[in-house]
Amino acid sequence: MLPPSATIRNAAREAASEVTRKSITEGQRLVSSGLIDSLSVLKLISLLEKKLHVTIPPDTLQPEDFDDLDLIVETVERVAKPTA
Repeated sequence: MLPPSATIRNAAREAASEVTRKSITEGQRLVSSGLIDSLSVLKLISLLEKKLHVTIPPDTLQPEDFDDLDLIVETVERVAKPTA
């Protein structure tokens, strides 16, 4: 079972802040603003997997799926699978 949306959002904010080394606000663009690049998205996915105890298969995802907190939550809820 996936964590609640609020938990995913908090983990996304923490992970994005860790990757960017900046505080992340609601609605702030991450990829399209250049704050993170496609390699940083992979690090963000890895951090989310650890924080949420899920697996996020990157093969069908695009960097734009991680452009802001809302999109990250939506993407995780759509594709993540709980780890055993």
